[in-house]
Amino acid sequence: MRTLEEIQATLEVAKLEPAELLPSVQCISFSESVSSGDYCLMELDETLCKYIESGQRLIIRGDKDEHAVLCSADKTYDLKMADTSNMLLIIPDCKTPDQLPCNTSTRCVMHCQIFGFAKSYWELKKSHPKLRKLKKCLLENPYNGPSCDTERSADKSKYTMEDLMESIQASEQEIMQQLQQLHACKIEGYWRILELDYEIKLLNHVTQLVDSESWSFAKIPLQICLQELELLEPREMIEHSLNSYGKAYTSDGEVFYSLNEDEVCKSTALMLLQNAVKFNLSEFEDMWQQSVPEGMSTRLDQLKGVALVDRNSRPQVIFQLNVEDLPENTLDRFNSLFNIRDKWTEDDIAPYIQGLCGEKQTIGSLLTKCARSSMQNGVKVFSSRRTV
Repeated sequence: MRTLEEIQATLEVAKLEPAELLPSVQCISFSESVSSGDYCLMELDETLCKYIESGQRLIIRGDKDEHAVLCSADKTYDLKMADTSNMLLIIPDCKTPDQLPCNTSTRCVMHCQIFGFAKSYWELKKSHPKLRKLKKCLLENPYNGPSCDTERSADKSKYTMEDLMESIQASEQEIMQQLQQLHACKIEGYWRILELDYEIKLLNHVTQLVDSESWSFAKIPLQICLQELELLEPREMIEHSLNSYGKAYTSDGEVFYSLNEDEVCKSTALMLLQNAVKFNLSEFEDMWQQSVPEGMSTRLDQLKGVALVDRNSRPQVIFQLNVEDLPENTLDRFNSLFNIRDKWTEDDIAPYIQGLCGEKQTIGSLLTKCARSSMQNGVKVFSSRRTV
């Protein structure tokens, strides 16, 4: 334990003026139980520091064969080990200059012990949630209505939100957003994805009722709709369909739904494409328009990210290509896309890579980094950087 006299002597040898230093002195020494293996250090930005200080949790997620990620309530971060040439000391009682008393006129000595040290630390980098596994899990046991579910799903996996958070590398908010995008439904405490045929069946019940009652697709009364259709399907499934394809609002104290035309047309197209390897484009467009509810209009831009048109084939064809089924890794995603098609226009490839863009990164800069550009018939196209 150093004394003030020893400290004063050290300052004189170092030719330091005590008046120019803070009056508080911290003497640091190694504890008897110091270890390098008991602690892991992690570098946090100001936002995450405040998040933890407010009492919130950060959770590390990942199976043994996955690269670990760190999740807050609404964001996902990649964990990367960083080495440093400087030894990092863990001193719980050590104070920074702004924490030391500066209004005292007398010198004081504080003794702090080093409890551990490290030569590396975890760096965090905001990343995209890894959600492909979520759809894969839910497809193990899709829901096809109450009459078909009892025996068929008894021995198959079902997932609560807690189960999904244990296995999916994403924050709770990101998982919930993806569940909504997949039109998943919480049934008896478990999250289930609906068979497309059953999902379309529910939607058809709603649109047929709208047609028979001469309602507007922008003003469907919830309670009347539930009362009229409850003999066909459970009320909660009808309401789930309305939530999946529409938006609720209140008018004069009554709840109404406005159907999203693009979502209705997209699901109808997926139903037509689900069993076809490739579909003649002209025939598909005719059949698609005939299949959607009267009053709705189909457009190919409604299928961005779920279907792809091949305009170079004769006749032109369309086939299902869902962005949710592509690899999540950037390099693997591009390799998969270039295996499907040698050359892409930016408009065609954009829906399949926009989710890979980092913060402040544009689709153009991502293409510049991961693909080679060239001109074909006056149009810029992108191809693989790999040597053929």
